[in-house]
Amino acid sequence: MKKTFILAFGFFVALLLTGCSMGGDLSEEEAKQVAEDFINSTLMPPGGTATVKEVSEENDMYKIVVSANGQEITSYLSEDGKMFFPNAMNIEEASKAKEEQAVTESAAKAAELADMEKKEVPVVELFIMSHCPFGTQMEKGIIPVVETLGDKIDFQLKFVNYAMHAKKELDEQMVQYCVKQEEPTKLIQYLRCFLEDETGTQSCLASTGVNVAKNNACIAATDKEFGVTTGFEDKTTWVNSRFPKFMTDNDDNLKYGVQGSPTLVINGKKVGASRDAKSLMDLICGGFETAPEECSTPMSSDQPAPGFGWSGAAPATGGGAECGS
Repeated sequence: MKKTFILAFGFFVALLLTGCSMGGDLSEEEAKQVAEDFINSTLMPPGGTATVKEVSEENDMYKIVVSANGQEITSYLSEDGKMFFPNAMNIEEASKAKEEQAVTESAAKAAELADMEKKEVPVVELFIMSHCPFGTQMEKGIIPVVETLGDKIDFQLKFVNYAMHAKKELDEQMVQYCVKQEEPTKLIQYLRCFLEDETGTQSCLASTGVNVAKNNACIAATDKEFGVTTGFEDKTTWVNSRFPKFMTDNDDNLKYGVQGSPTLVINGKKVGASRDAKSLMDLICGGFETAPEECSTPMSSDQPAPGFGWSGAAPATGGGAECGS
């Protein structure tokens, strides 16, 4: 019953905004009666009864303390009785909590950077599944960083050792693996194209000037060496009987304890990261013995949207979601 009451409060927020019009400001006694009648007639489940225990003026509104099903809930009613608010947020308290969260996150980031090994040329390994929406989100965040830092870092795109998005994922990952193996300077350009439209593999190979014949020969050899297709066809080999294996980077998956997509490793340390370019630039640049001037390049702090397409942005609430078994 407690859950039902709370859900009802939330569900009828839009309805509450229309409220009951009384014409002019209400007295405290009138406010109590309006709120109590409205809650019991509209919000309470059958058989439930709410009682307004207390009414007081606060910030040009009536503060209403409601008792229902053994709990007390503080709500607000406009002085004219037209708008009812199930709950309220204290701006000062919310702002303080946000500031405290930022300090905590900053301290965690500083500790992670301090613990990271420093190298003249940082090694940045990103493990993804080609069709995982959170993997593509990370790729879209890191590509501008990789383009900016260029050969100042050793960027390595790698693959989680199982796939979750059907045969198309296995096929696409062999394409990307072979671009990386045969024509590595074209990989980032190819990824920029592919991340716009997952159906554009062939057009992206053409537009980036990849040698298709060489890529196809590499795919055939890769498929044979790592048993990609034969493993897909033999479900007894699947991880947890659900996901086909993709073993091109299996040794590194095991080395770092990779569980899902995306997983970021910098200088041999698995790190957590927001997926916006600015956060990724700051994190990667923390891996330099001496950071180059490129690390001062302004980068976007907007997190890319998950999935395909370069437009849009995700809410700035961190980037913890991943594809994993």
